Amino acid sequence: MTQKERVTFVINTLNELYPDVPVPLDHKDAYTLLIAVLLSAQCTDVRVNQITPLLFTKADNPYDMVKLSVEEIQDIIRPCGLSPMKSKGIYGLSQILIEKHNGQVPQDFEALEALPAVGHKTASVVMSQAFGVPAFPVDTHIHRLMYRWNLSSGKNVVQTEKDAKRLFPKECWNKLHLQIIWYGREYSPARGWNLEKDIITRQIGRKEFLK
Repeated sequence: MTQKERVTFVINTLNELYPDVPVPLDHKDAYTLLIAVLLSAQCTDVRVNQITPLLFTKADNPYDMVKLSVEEIQDIIRPCGLSPMKSKGIYGLSQILIEKHNGQVPQDFEALEALPAVGHKTASVVMSQAFGVPAFPVDTHIHRLMYRWNLSSGKNVVQTEKDAKRLFPKECWNKLHLQIIWYGREYSPARGWNLEKDIITRQIGRKEFLK
């Protein structure tokens, strides 16, 4: 298969498996999505979805969030890990949203990435899933599969994102990055991986994974 044929095979297979693909993190608007994505760093989406209802009952907007102390936020989100850093980030970004953005999440990569505890991946998720702006956030699943499928070198997530954006049509990005995440969890996990179940890797994967 040529690279172009591999890309087409990936898109077609994922569209068959996941014609309608949900966002893994529960949220109701751009702010709650931003907080959920921030909490998901080094934490499973399942755990985040268990914790965010507890947090959002008390504060689901920046104005209510700054009424809580950093310590109160930390106590709630502790099961997500990295709670000292994340609680400061949540409180700090909520303050900035009020002071600089009228309490609204900005629809702008630069403004998002200027917020405390918000990196490029978090900003990309918010831009793509909250605002519909084409982006290709790369998580561990996408990084792993782009390498397994011989579509990226696997050197780092920055390179993987560049390769994904170069190879896949822009109009596919927002749906495709979610499809790859769901596929990675269901068919091509890092652990307990079964090649027989992994349709795409079996068809187009690197030789080292086909043994």
